[in-house]
Amino acid sequence: MSSRVSRAALRALHRSRGRIDRFKLAKKSFIKQTLLADEAVAHAVKEHATENSISEAATWKRVEEYIDEIVPFFNILTYYRIGLVVSRLLLNFFYKVSAEYAGRSSRDRLPDDAIVIYLMNHRSNADYVLVGYVLSGQVAISYAVGEWARTFPLEYIFKSFGAYFIRRKYREKLYHTVLERYVQLITRNGVTQGIFLEGGLSRDGKLGKAKIGLLDYVLGVAREPAMRGRLYVVPVAINYDRVLEDRSLLRELDAREGRKRPPRYVQLGEVLRYVWWNMARLVARRWKRYGRAAVVVGDPFPISPWLDRQDSETGGLFAIDRTDRLARIQLLSDSVLEKIAAIIPVTPVTLACAAIQSFDGDFISHAQLIERMAEMRDVLRELNARVVHREGRVEEIFDRAWRMLSMRRILVRIGDGYSVLPGNRVLISYYANSISHLLGPFAEGVRQRDRLPALSL
Repeated sequence: MSSRVSRAALRALHRSRGRIDRFKLAKKSFIKQTLLADEAVAHAVKEHATENSISEAATWKRVEEYIDEIVPFFNILTYYRIGLVVSRLLLNFFYKVSAEYAGRSSRDRLPDDAIVIYLMNHRSNADYVLVGYVLSGQVAISYAVGEWARTFPLEYIFKSFGAYFIRRKYREKLYHTVLERYVQLITRNGVTQGIFLEGGLSRDGKLGKAKIGLLDYVLGVAREPAMRGRLYVVPVAINYDRVLEDRSLLRELDAREGRKRPPRYVQLGEVLRYVWWNMARLVARRWKRYGRAAVVVGDPFPISPWLDRQDSETGGLFAIDRTDRLARIQLLSDSVLEKIAAIIPVTPVTLACAAIQSFDGDFISHAQLIERMAEMRDVLRELNARVVHREGRVEEIFDRAWRMLSMRRILVRIGDGYSVLPGNRVLISYYANSISHLLGPFAEGVRQRDRLPALSL
């Protein structure tokens, strides 16, 4: 039976033309024993036991629980025969998927022994599926997944896809030592990782501040001279015509500003209406996709020149105080986020929303809107921004955006123009914010009319 399963898994892998990092196939028991024998973990156990007046045996038991929680069990058959098939069906059901490279394919530009870290912005929980699907012909990425997915059956699914779990706001030193040593173990063994650089979903549509925790763990392997020349970063930019969770994210932003969220029964009612409405559209054969889900993969770059520069400036990056080291890694993370910002794909809805946002009033004539979109597209072309369907006419781009904006009742047609429904102005702001930094002379006007509060980080 097991041999038939293995043969089926290999056939699925060959059909996908993907590459599996060999260490992803290591048994969970082997990884567990390796971590339990790690000197840094043993030191953390003694320190934790002393500080909290508990036995080392109880502390080791706690470490085993952390390992069981964090470490995945990658399954080729689940990933390639089930995961990719389901992701292909779902993504193409909801979106028209676009993927392009800012330069040449990263696989063509990397040495065979490269350890690759894909650093991405985070727009939707669908990002995990989207990027995995786009890169499935190259490599199976290991993601860090937050607590939200630690429910059945999501936890089993994500772990079988090779994702490892992290507690994002858990500050215990023992836990972070175990997590750090696991991340460094898989990095040292060449596992390709995907990290959402903002740490969480964007609540206001803008790029958030870069977080450095996981990247600091990954860079820790550069203490070994043989490792530093193998580390490469690939920036990845993601954008959508519709983020499935957009209203929920905006409510979270409201909650942070002190405004009350609707009761759970109201939110449940909205979900049920959403499901009923879309089922009815399916039955009536009036289903329409949610526009574009777009990914741009940036040019890979090696980390070793940056590490060498830090060593020359500090006398040794890993010899200086941790606070100073993290400050330098923060600058590196910020620079990668700037690279991501420069290649954010501009989808029809985001371009239309930015144009709408640039006007003072809630009513815009059709001619004015088309003209403003054309002006913005010219600016984007000058900046070499990735405008989806940039070869098409502006009227065609607006038609695609209009289908989505009218379907969601964000925009209504009145005479020879359009009006933004008051309750949905925040959605216009949300989608415009995703590309406002690319709009040159129009950027300030779009920001001034942003109806969302500033998100404190």
